[in-house]
Amino acid sequence: MKKVFLLFILGFSMSSNAQQAEIFKLKKFRVSALNDSIQETSGLSLFEGKLYTFNDSGNPAELYEIDKTSGKILNTLKTKVENKDWEALANDGENFYIGDFGNNMGTRKDLKIYKIPFQNNQLINDSLKTISFYYPEQQDFTPKNINTDFDLESMIYLYGKIHIFTKEWSSKSTTHFTIDPENFENQSAQKIESYKTGFMISDVSYYGEKLFVVGYTKKTEVFLMVFNESEPGIFFKNNPRKLYLGSALSIGQIEGITVDEKGIYISGEKFYSPIKKTKPFFYFIPIEKLKL
Repeated sequence: MKKVFLLFILGFSMSSNAQQAEIFKLKKFRVSALNDSIQETSGLSLFEGKLYTFNDSGNPAELYEIDKTSGKILNTLKTKVENKDWEALANDGENFYIGDFGNNMGTRKDLKIYKIPFQNNQLINDSLKTISFYYPEQQDFTPKNINTDFDLESMIYLYGKIHIFTKEWSSKSTTHFTIDPENFENQSAQKIESYKTGFMISDVSYYGEKLFVVGYTKKTEVFLMVFNESEPGIFFKNNPRKLYLGSALSIGQIEGITVDEKGIYISGEKFYSPIKKTKPFFYFIPIEKLKL
């Protein structure tokens, strides 16, 4: 009885929130359940037309090439770094950038991005470099489990810089910072802009002068926002298109997104709740279906 009541409350909450967004049923675009080796996929990146993902904290420090049409693992790439809390993956066409900056508690002072050259389908681990950074705005490092505004799971490479977008549990917003990928001292992240999303963002992708943002609320609502780039590297001046994708109870906890000329690739990790356990799924939305 208690579970039925909880499901009713969640359903009511999601319906109320979803009224503020277009309804777009992601479940219709499910490709497959993900392999047991990538149950906690936390991001996606396209490199020379191939699709890559990885797991977050507590898992091997590996990248996985997955098939774009089936989600099956095609290749495993091992690194020589720790996976303390990997949360984002990007590339500049020559190097992968792995974001080890997950910060649910808001206490980390060792935020870093690993820059690893990638050639002939191999990571050049001997040439790996570490980019360390901090937020000058953060003065309080008191533990605030999933209530901090300095968590981070999203990153792209654009116009010669690394762009990161915070996951703000308390404010339900995101702040856009940039980082110099050629600076290997501990650098200050440069604040660019902020936006009140109404949910916590878990990944972003850039394609066709648009920023694609996915995330969720504590009530299990999953959303996609599409921002138009108003000037190079600026996204939050105009209101975005907002789509409600469904509940994590049915589609999983969405953690990865990347986009190309064919469409939008989305991945989710396994999701646990008192009501239901949901498998990690891989999705593909043909670009024409969103009518961008």
